[in-house]
Amino acid sequence: MEQNTDVRQKQIEEYKAMVEPLLKYVPWMEQNAGKSGSSSYQGQGIGKNSMSFPVYDANLMRFVKEASGSPLMNRNYSYVYTRNRIKTHDDERRVIAAAELKDWDILGGILSKYVLGGRVKATMWSEALRENIFVSVLRQMEKIIAHWDRTPK
Repeated sequence: MEQNTDVRQKQIEEYKAMVEPLLKYVPWMEQNAGKSGSSSYQGQGIGKNSMSFPVYDANLMRFVKEASGSPLMNRNYSYVYTRNRIKTHDDERRVIAAAELKDWDILGGILSKYVLGGRVKATMWSEALRENIFVSVLRQMEKIIAHWDRTPK
């Protein structure tokens, strides 16, 4: 019994080390909830026949850079979606809200979809910010860690 507790505590310590660097972005994300975190470049020389491109908020870009280097990233996130029948933002929110310690990989998969997928599809970072996916995943991870952490305070 004691051995199981030690193994779980070690796992929680690893999870905490993964999540803590990303939690510093949560206040900014909550403050900008529902906003896109980007705008279209409208500078000089852009004519009506030119293609516009998104300019992202610096905080969002720092978060994406830090998250993409995190061990939370799962390049096979699409399997998380198919295995758990996640198709819509409501499905994502439902799965995130119900996630427990055993579902850590699911939370990482949802986070990965938006962080890694945003490299290919430019709107994904803004979508995750606007739909509160980033905040929801990080808050749920924080909640799981707080529940299971047995480190003396």
